[in-house]
Amino acid sequence: MIGGVALRFVQVNFKARDDAALGRFWAEALGWNVSSEGPGVTNLEPEGFAWPDPAGFYIDVVTVPNPETVKYRAHLELATTSAAHHAELVARLKDLGATPADVGQGDVPWTVLADPEGNEFCVREPRETHQDTGPIAAVVVDCTDPRSMARFWGEAVDLTPHEVTDDHALLRSADGVGPYLELRRTSDVTTVRNRVHLDLLPYPIDDKETEVTRLRALGATNADVGQGNVSWTVLTDPEGNEFCVLGKG
Repeated sequence: MIGGVALRFVQVNFKARDDAALGRFWAEALGWNVSSEGPGVTNLEPEGFAWPDPAGFYIDVVTVPNPETVKYRAHLELATTSAAHHAELVARLKDLGATPADVGQGDVPWTVLADPEGNEFCVREPRETHQDTGPIAAVVVDCTDPRSMARFWGEAVDLTPHEVTDDHALLRSADGVGPYLELRRTSDVTTVRNRVHLDLLPYPIDDKETEVTRLRALGATNADVGQGNVSWTVLTDPEGNEFCVLGKG
């Protein structure tokens, strides 16, 4: 743990029309285990890990009444190990229900798809930096100022900057496990509620309120997304991206 930072970037959360169906798609896409902590929630865990093991990375899929059909500010990018693996994975994802998507990417070496509920994601071409990330290479968040956002997230969470430019920033767990967090500059940043967001977890787990106070001092603000009386705290980063701090206390 670097500089006493007790927060980990542990999972992404998808809002869905049907958590069970979308959860099955992503579980089969990633080769992960699927379970449910209660009605309307599907939990995905990589093989060999159990929540809240800090060395793992997880996905929660939650049913909401009206998931927005908007341009999403966060999306997943999947890793491949060879050209053959890339082609095989894209074909398998299409068989599972993914469809090609055009986000203006033009002629690029990666493939853009949408899951069965329309969430866009990418299957990246083989890259040396992604050989040890597991099936998810990166979680990408759109922003207007990657340098400023990298400063916030680098101080907020146990993430180490690997590359920071005007166009993008690349951060990863200080322990070198799990996917990268990539902050990518775009001029088309929406200000609506996100269908995909980041979840953070403190270690120890009962330090939530301490960490929430620290995040507010760094520039995070409270957010009301209709969550009501829940055990987690919803905040936004300095550019308005929602995220949740899980845990107790």
